[in-house]
Parts: sequence; structure tokens; C-alpha cells
Amino acid sequence: MSMKRLETLLVANRGEIAVRVMRSARALGIRTVAVYSEADADAPHVAAADVAVAIGPAPVGESYLSVDRILAAAAKTGAQAIHPGYGFLSENAAFAQRCADAGLVFVGPPPEAIRLMGDKVQAKLRMIEAGVPTAPGIHAGIDDLARVQTEIERIGLPVLVKASAGGGGRGMRIVRTQAELAPALQTASSEAANAFGSGEVFVEKLVEGARHVEIQVFADRHGHVIHLGERECSVQRRHQKIVEESPSAVVGSELRTRMGDAAVAAAQAIGYVGAGTVEFLLDDDGKFYFLEMNTRLQVEHPVTELVTGFDLVEWQLRIAEGEKLPVRQQDVAMFGHAIEVRLYAEDPWAGFLPQTGPVLRWRPSAGDGVRVDAGIREGQEVSPFYDPMLAKICAWAPTRDVAIRRMRAALRDTVLLGTVTNRAYLHELVGSEAFASASIKTDTLDRDAFAQTGPRPEPDALAWAVAAVARCVANDRSSTVDGSGWRSSGVLAWPVTLRHADAKRELVVDATSADRFTVRGASHEPLALRIAGRDELGRTIVEHDGLRRALEVVVAGAEVWVDDAGHAHAFVEPTIERSAAVEGGAAGGVVRAPMGGRVVRVEVAAGDEVERGRTLVVIEAMKMEHRVLAPIDGRVSSVGVTAGGQVAVQAIVAVIEAKETTT
Repeated sequence: MSMKRLETLLVANRGEIAVRVMRSARALGIRTVAVYSEADADAPHVAAADVAVAIGPAPVGESYLSVDRILAAAAKTGAQAIHPGYGFLSENAAFAQRCADAGLVFVGPPPEAIRLMGDKVQAKLRMIEAGVPTAPGIHAGIDDLARVQTEIERIGLPVLVKASAGGGGRGMRIVRTQAELAPALQTASSEAANAFGSGEVFVEKLVEGARHVEIQVFADRHGHVIHLGERECSVQRRHQKIVEESPSAVVGSELRTRMGDAAVAAAQAIGYVGAGTVEFLLDDDGKFYFLEMNTRLQVEHPVTELVTGFDLVEWQLRIAEGEKLPVRQQDVAMFGHAIEVRLYAEDPWAGFLPQTGPVLRWRPSAGDGVRVDAGIREGQEVSPFYDPMLAKICAWAPTRDVAIRRMRAALRDTVLLGTVTNRAYLHELVGSEAFASASIKTDTLDRDAFAQTGPRPEPDALAWAVAAVARCVANDRSSTVDGSGWRSSGVLAWPVTLRHADAKRELVVDATSADRFTVRGASHEPLALRIAGRDELGRTIVEHDGLRRALEVVVAGAEVWVDDAGHAHAFVEPTIERSAAVEGGAAGGVVRAPMGGRVVRVEVAAGDEVERGRTLVVIEAMKMEHRVLAPIDGRVSSVGVTAGGQVAVQAIVAVIEAKETTT
């Protein structure tokens, strides 16, 4: 086969994966091209590329999913190849074919392989022919409700409604009763259409209590196929992976060989080329069943890189150029243990709702064995238009126990202020006995306490005091001598009111010198502290009770963010804060949007009688649909949004008159 060296590569994606691909391309001396939407004009992947092309407005259908605009960008910049990353067009056979028709190298498998494995039902039939064990399911298309009901009666409940295209938990719903079927089909289809450009879904038997173990495969254009061991991805919530690791704590060498051989057979059966992942469900008896094949690079590929030492993106690019695989199967070995967690802009204490907002402070961990792949920067806005994943934090160590310890330290040291994230939840999860004992399965988090996160972590007295000092200094900065809050005329007393979640405190800050303060409040004894400057990372050094602590402190508008040992606390001065929005929340009958996004459906109209819990509108944000519910019984007096339009966070969705006031 002839070799074709790539000189210019267009990355048809955004965020951390675009930055990741560009890093390996640059190491090979390949020029890189970024594409970006209006919302991403200042994003890191744009700055990381040699040249960048604007391709449209923020909605993905008008930018990152627009094949015509991406191909036009490739032509304009002289790109010879396109790397799709993951998500968006990465598993779109029509896009791969359009690239080939345009004379471009698609860094991925042939269109035929994508098309076959994208049809999950046909993929299972092909796997059966290849001798690969398959998960129980419906081996037919889903075309109408009556047919689905008939099939469910045959295979039995519970079942899973899944998107035929894509993955990552998008377009997926569990159905345990027949009554849940119709809304599950509708929601999954709508989510799938928004996330993957295809609303087709299918149904399969839900295998409960299983583990999710996947095998990384690689194939070149010369007929060679190998696997690079397994990754366990059982730590999931609502079928969205949260933590991945390699190797699996329950897969031994014999089982690894059997699963690896099955994965290689799956790739060979479809003439695969490039990087792919064969996913299996593994039961307690060591039996495994083919789930699906992802015909692209996976989000969790870094853990495989960390335990094998291979650069998988480099391999993708070299195979695209026509090279042979650089190693044989007997050359593949796994060293140590690697864990990856996904840092999301979401609030675990508010039903894991996606969050938006500015990135006021971003400092990833740089500890031993730690790798952070990120696509954010300070000053950037977290947009409602895209996936809420902000970064991937990885930790490697010689043993799983040390890898867990390093991961917890990395989460504690990583700082992201300005928007709520799941960092503290991840720290608790990775430090749990369930994770340490490797007993978590795919349905565990949706059944036990980790699905219900408990109370929001509360700041201690020192965090309240530091926030009060920072707030007062910011409020009085223009009239102070040195910006510290101290005046030569003597002690200055500042009254300040702060709110954290549902807690509210009236505090008084006494500035006794340029760097010493006493904070008084009804909730605790007077607390004396000294601001002792900043450390080399820019953190505020606080002395209290004979101890020094380095805290991240950021003041922005009405908010004061304080990060202390892995917990980010947002304090708000109520006199200048904007009104809060809570899903299903009401103040005087006003229901506000819990996040910004696109209004998918409006299910009520003015004059409608509603009961508490009824869906008012459905908002799509960060590829997921969220229902805004009526918080009270009553009558809808007005609706503030329209289907297809955009809604801002905290915007009025509807106004409901309480039932007792209706006539």
C-alpha cells in the first residue's frame, strides 16, 4: 500500500479532544487546523491550532455538525486529512464518505465499518456470525410503539432504550414498566437527534448487575489487528461514564486473553482500520456479552496510554498515512494502574443539573503521575450548547491503591472556580470503600447513596471569615490606603451579609491592621486571621490559630469563591446578587429556568390547570434534556418561552397562580 505523508490536519471537534489531537499532530510535524463556532471564538483549541476557521453559530447543527462547512474549511486551508475526535461527526459514515469523495483522509475506519457498527442491531447480528458473545436484546429495528410493546413482552422488562448512533449515555433510558415506554422513546429519540444528528433508537434487554469492560483495538491497512488490553468503565450514573481505569481489578490474564481475542475477531469481521473500542458486559461468572463497538477514539483512551506507554493518536495518524502497526500482539504489556475521572460542569447537589458560568480560576493539578486533558481556560464562559465535560483528570501509579491516592490528591489540588462542578463528588466517590474494593457495577450509583449525594458540603468558620474579608476589601477598596481595608484612623468595622446555599450569616469584619482581621458573627466565636500574602501558585495564605492554609479566593461581582482543600464554596452578597433559579422552584408562582439552553417542548399554555410535578417545558442543554416541573398545584397564567427558542438561566419559564387563588 502506498504511503501518504500528512502535512495539514483539520480537527473537526472542540474542547479537550481537539487540543489532545493537535498535540500529537504537532509532535509529528503536522500543521493543524481548528474549526470553531461563535461561542468558541476564544476557546483553547482555537489558540492551539496553526490556523482556525469560523464555521457558524453556537448550535451544533449550524457548526460542528455541518459537513458542508467543515469540508469547506478543509478546502480553504489545504488540509489533507480530517480527525473527527469523538462525538459530533466521529461515527457518521456519511461524513467519512464525504471526506473520501473530497479526496481527504478520514482518520478513522472505512465508512462501511462505521455504518455497520452504527446500526447496533445489524452489528449484533454480525458479531453472532463472527462467534462473539452478544448481550440479550431485540434483533430488529424499532419503527412504532405497538411493535416495541410486542418485542418487550417477548424479552421481558426491564429494557433499555438506546440511541442507534453515538453513545456516552445520550439518548438512553431505562424502562421498567410499559407506562414508561412511550415517554422514554420520545425523550431518548429527541436527545439522540440533538446529540448525534439521528433520532433513531432501539431497545434491548437490560442486563442488571453487570460490569462494563471494554477492549481497545487497533488495526492497520495491511490486515493486522491487535488489542491493547481492557478498561473498566462500570462507574456510571444514568449510563454516563464517570470513572474509568485500566487494567480492570477483576480481569485476570486468562479472561483478558479471551475478551481480547473476541474484540480482535469483531474488528476483523468488519474490515476495521484504526482505533476502535469493543464494549462488553461482564457478569460475576466471567461471562461477557458484546454490547457495541465504538468506531472512534474513546474519551477514556488516556488510561490505556498511561499503562501501555503508547500514543494512540500518533498511531491513528501513522495508520492514516499507510504505516503498519508499530508493535505485534506479543509486544503489548500493561504496566501499573491508571484511573481517569471526568470533571463536569454540573451540580451534584441539584440533581446533577448542568451548570454554566465564567471560568474565574483554573489551575489543574501537576502532581506525580497526574495527567490533565482540558479544553478550558480562565476567562472563558462555560456554554450551554455543548457537553458539560470540562476536563479529564488521570492518575497513574505502580499499584491501584497508590493510583487512587494520587487521584484523590489530584482532585483536591485541581481548582476550577466560577461554575459549580462535580469535583467534590468525584473525590468522595474515588475515596469510597465501594471503589477501593472494586465492587461498583454499572447500576450501583443509580441504586445507592452515591446517586443521592447527601447535603452540600458546608464551609467551615474560616472559609466564611475569609469570604467576608475578601468581600469587604473588594467593597471598600477604593477608599482604603493600601487595598487591605485598614485606615490610619484606627480599626474599621465592616458589616457584611453573605449567603452560601441556604445558609445566611450577618457578619462584621474588624480590620485591626493592614493584614489582620477579626470576623464577628452570631454563628461562631470571633475569629482572628492574618492575610500573609500569596504563595507561588497565587493562592491566598491565611494564618489562623497558629496554622497557615493556602486558599484560592476569587471575588467576581456579587460572588466570592473560596476553594479550601478540594471544596469550592460560592458565597453571595444578597444585596447585589441576581435572583437564584432552581429547577421546579417558585417564588410567588414564578418558575425560572434552572439552566440556559434550547427549549425543546412547551407542554402547557396559559389557562391550563396543572398539578405539582407536571412538566411545563423541556430544555435541552449540554446534549441532555431537562424537564422543568410545576412546583405547585394551580393555573398557568402565562408562559415565557416558545419551542425552538433559547432561554437564559433564571429566565421566567412560566407563572402559576396557586390553586387556592384560582376561580
